Amino acid sequence: MNDLIENIDKLHTTAMGVERIKRNLSIETDDVVEWCRIKILDDSTHIERKGKNWYAYVDNCIITVNAHSYTIITAHRT
Repeated sequence: MNDLIENIDKLHTTAMGVERIKRNLSIETDDVVEWCRIKILDDSTHIERKGKNWYAYVDNCIITVNAHSYTIITAHRT
């Protein structure tokens, strides 16, 4: 298990992050953090750390999370 999974309860984003993620992924949910949490915890998700960020690859999208603050920075389709 990695630090992102172990600290999944710390996952959060900013108001600007919510809008950016919704726009980039074309999703309508009001709870972007929960949407990302479910995707990150999915068994098919590949997670890797590069520098200061975690990258979660799942369902043709990449979710970028700051490794220190657990802030979801962005998400986009591959």
